[in-house]
Amino acid sequence: MAEFCSVEKDGPLTIVTIERPEVMNSLHRAANFELAEVFDDFVADESQWVAIITGAGDRAFSAGNDLKHQASGGEMGGPESGFAGLTSRYDNPKPVIAAVNGVSMGGGFEIALACDLIIAAENAIFALPEPRVGLAALAGGIHRLPRVIGMKQAMGMLLTGRRVSAAEGKELGFVNDVVPEGKALSAAREWAALILECAPLSIRGSKEAAMQGMNASSLEDAIKGKYDQIEAMFKSADVVEGPLAFSEKRAPNWKGE
Repeated sequence: MAEFCSVEKDGPLTIVTIERPEVMNSLHRAANFELAEVFDDFVADESQWVAIITGAGDRAFSAGNDLKHQASGGEMGGPESGFAGLTSRYDNPKPVIAAVNGVSMGGGFEIALACDLIIAAENAIFALPEPRVGLAALAGGIHRLPRVIGMKQAMGMLLTGRRVSAAEGKELGFVNDVVPEGKALSAAREWAALILECAPLSIRGSKEAAMQGMNASSLEDAIKGKYDQIEAMFKSADVVEGPLAFSEKRAPNWKGE
């Protein structure tokens, strides 16, 4: 049984909730390893196609590292897959959505940035305040944020640790959707439903090619690149089912294989 998170499976959708509201869903070593196991299972489970991660309660998605636990001498650190088992995970072609309710700061913001979509409630607050406590956003924040919003805007957050609202996050480009307070998870479910209307291997191929293509030296190299998930898509039954369903004017029956 999980101690620091809960997992719900709704058909092909996995919903992971960080369950430490008493410390604003901040994470210590044990919680990080527990979440890593959850996402290991999600990646390996062929029946699960999309995941949502959120935080218990309305006050916080995650406040990041549990600094009080650390200051009291508690054991810190985490798995190879990074903070919450996500920030250093590079083997997952399946979409992950962050449903951000309240505070998303430090490692909490880095979890959200490691997801493919960020759906934020109006009360969401984002920041990378590590320099204010003598640290740095080393769980990917320093590198992901400039890639998402550009270097100058990212530096405006990285060098000040300032707090950014959900509305400003959408203007800057790292938030996909802003919804009323208390509605982040339900809105994330709606986004997940849209993804689940599509062929799962097409989704995985699109994610893999987009992410790996960012590392190519040119647009031409990115387009000509070889991507495992794209190859799997072309070998799948779904590549036949999609056009067939369209021609028969019916909803496709995706197999994901």
